[in-house]
Amino acid sequence: MEQRYIKDSKVSLLGMGCMRLPRIEGTNEIDLKKTEEMIAVALESKITYFDTAYPYHEGKSEIVIGNILKKYPRDSFYLADKLPIWNCKSLEDVKRIFQEQLEKCCVDYFDFYLCHALNLERFRLYKEFNVFPYLLELKRQGKIRHLGFSFHDAAQNIEIILKELDWDFAQIQFNYLDYEMQDAKKQYELITKYNVSVVVMEPVRGGMLADVCAPAAKLFKTKRPEASYASWALRYVANFPNVKVVLSGMSSMEQLKDNISTFTMYEPLSKEEEEIISKAKQLILGNDFIPCTGCKYCMPCPFGVDIPGIFKAYNLYGIHKDIMRFKKEMESIGRIDCKVCGKCIKECPQKIQIPHKIKKIKEMLL
Repeated sequence: MEQRYIKDSKVSLLGMGCMRLPRIEGTNEIDLKKTEEMIAVALESKITYFDTAYPYHEGKSEIVIGNILKKYPRDSFYLADKLPIWNCKSLEDVKRIFQEQLEKCCVDYFDFYLCHALNLERFRLYKEFNVFPYLLELKRQGKIRHLGFSFHDAAQNIEIILKELDWDFAQIQFNYLDYEMQDAKKQYELITKYNVSVVVMEPVRGGMLADVCAPAAKLFKTKRPEASYASWALRYVANFPNVKVVLSGMSSMEQLKDNISTFTMYEPLSKEEEEIISKAKQLILGNDFIPCTGCKYCMPCPFGVDIPGIFKAYNLYGIHKDIMRFKKEMESIGRIDCKVCGKCIKECPQKIQIPHKIKKIKEMLL
């Protein structure tokens, strides 16, 4: 397993994101047996970085991951968790949530702790509640080993956050589509300028880059017929030297083993492969897709609209142009009843004009 350093910690280049753990079929419940089997294989394969958060799986991800990892030596893994400032009204709430997270995760300290989903509005809450001094005190006490933040805002705003503290790492959405489309290039360059390590989230863009359009697929298969499309996306971001961890939200053993094979005896991209990705990107962008990663920050919708599910079905249609499959998937999702309240737009990290897109999809189904 390829390994890199964040400060003095030697971490696996492949990290296990715990936002999309396997579910019991037909439910939203985490499949504990499959999750435990996956974590056992991950640790055997020298994956050492596990990333959870307070809201993942409706608050159950921390509990599940904590109960599984406590069976292993504490020095055999690194655990990352995140502070949801939007759930806080004061510094006392921050303190309460941090202690709750330690208990849920069955640990005495976090190896990596993040200010979750920072944008300028949330950054101001950290300042208003005087949270940064508290987090630095936790770091001094050893309850936080490395302090960082995940970022969901316009690229030009990241420098304001970078200037605030001597951060150890920053987590950004980075993949070969968002390098330019979401200006991940600028974010990466600014983080690197401040000598802060990069942790990558959404390298496969919520699964979109694991199932590409036919012309792009043909390009990839011509060069590496046995390689998955996801492996191309993972190797793309790993090619950047300041990327220290690539998080993958794996929800099956098949995905886990494929990703492990990508980062075991890891091969950097050749110049020819970089050109192939560049050509494939243009082919993919030629489809009328919606840049949704399935993060679910827009959920729950006050009117019961399954926004990520609708966009996933639409994007699959954009890739495969199978209208019957699209209509069938939309029937299983159910009624589209957007009231244009605007709540989802405010929460969307991608700044998607969600009501407009849903209206367009609804018109397609008439």
